Amino acid sequence: MRVSIFDYGAGNMHSLAKALGAPGSELVIEPDPVRAIDTDLLILPGVGAFGAAADRLGAGRNTMREAIRRGLPTIGICLGMQLLFEASEEGAGEGLGVIAGRVERLCAAQVPHIGWNSVEPSDRTSLSVATPATVYYANSFVCRPTDESVVAAWTTHESDRFPAVVRAGTAVGVQFHPEKSSTPGVRFLRELIAASPAWRRTT
Repeated sequence: MRVSIFDYGAGNMHSLAKALGAPGSELVIEPDPVRAIDTDLLILPGVGAFGAAADRLGAGRNTMREAIRRGLPTIGICLGMQLLFEASEEGAGEGLGVIAGRVERLCAAQVPHIGWNSVEPSDRTSLSVATPATVYYANSFVCRPTDESVVAAWTTHESDRFPAVVRAGTAVGVQFHPEKSSTPGVRFLRELIAASPAWRRTT
């Protein structure tokens, strides 16, 4: 199984690559958005700023968007999840627009939201993979989908409730960092990767 990480200059690439190193998979780090979609599974990593990441999509934005819409299994992590949406208050530029909605600043006194917090599964959509009960977050912005039926799990920071996990077709986004969430987080990520080939058959 070929797994491609789209490298748009985000940090934390080493720990993510280590977490993704599941047996039987070939891992590729690709800075070109068009070449990145020549894969069995596309990973949009976390850490970084929305505007800079959107800029790196460049002319390849539409090509990547259409590949995901046609059924390319995709996992977006933190910033990568936010790139699945249309736009962000954090910076200029277009996201992929695979999921309708915007990314907005967290409504809380303490921003950024850093540390361990819950994952509360929703009954509106299924991942077929169980999420850990507690995971590690590091975010100042959160996703606000137009249609909440895409939300597979929620979390709450202070009084702001926002999606922890979303799924639209073959694209899954997680606001937390599974690669920083100890053994349960890495297990979840690897189980998600193992389940991804079946997404094409069920969507």
